[in-house]
Amino acid sequence: MNPVLVERRGATLLITLNRPESRNAIDADVSAGIGAALTTLDEDPGLRVGVLTGTGTAFCAGADLKEVLAGRALDDPEHPEWGLGGLTRRTVASPLIAAVNGPALGGGTELALACDLVVMADDAVLGLPEPRRGLIAGAGGLLRLGRQLPPKVAAEIVLTAASLPASEAYRLGLVNRVVPREEVVDTALALAAEIAENAPLAVTTSKRLLGLSTDGDEDQDALWRCNDAAVATILASADAAEGTTAFVQRRRPRWSEGAREEENP
Repeated sequence: MNPVLVERRGATLLITLNRPESRNAIDADVSAGIGAALTTLDEDPGLRVGVLTGTGTAFCAGADLKEVLAGRALDDPEHPEWGLGGLTRRTVASPLIAAVNGPALGGGTELALACDLVVMADDAVLGLPEPRRGLIAGAGGLLRLGRQLPPKVAAEIVLTAASLPASEAYRLGLVNRVVPREEVVDTALALAAEIAENAPLAVTTSKRLLGLSTDGDEDQDALWRCNDAAVATILASADAAEGTTAFVQRRRPRWSEGAREEENP
């Protein structure tokens, strides 16, 4: 079964994660599929907007922890520089809309944060539960959430690892629309069609300049290097091994690492 489905809807490319048996968790094949679709989106002049959604009851459960536990990479093997899901570290010229049809956790939230607009089902949730698995949201969640929310709000979400209901995500400004689950994709496609009515160069230029204004003056490469060093430290920890193992074995983790890093990465 193809892990990523791609369908043209006029000037919109509908990209659908298609691993319902694993709640659309991200593995290397998913990253490669999304990455290839985004290349098509940016290179085909007949396509103007991308919509990303999931098959079944979940948008995306995040990284496939069984793959992590087995030591297998989650990135596209041909383009690891694109990051998780072929998206989180990539600059995509075309507007992207996340159609969050169900729970979006961990990497699923990071995919949504990497999109320009978000339409969310009223019974869906966002969340970065990585600390409960001895991990951190290293695919851009920690770098983007604080830009999209007030710092103390972002800190509570990250440090508690609690899920965020759709109504609260809307109130905080993380999502643009909250609609019944069955209307999520159609609402996202309608937004995409509205965007596609505008001048192509004006849209892509506006998106690029908006990104510059929200990214600030920080050295983005330096931010990602710091992020990657932190991820490497966490992945090498006993708690990361215990957290992922406990998740797969469906039990509570037993933490052993100290409460603080010995040194900052």
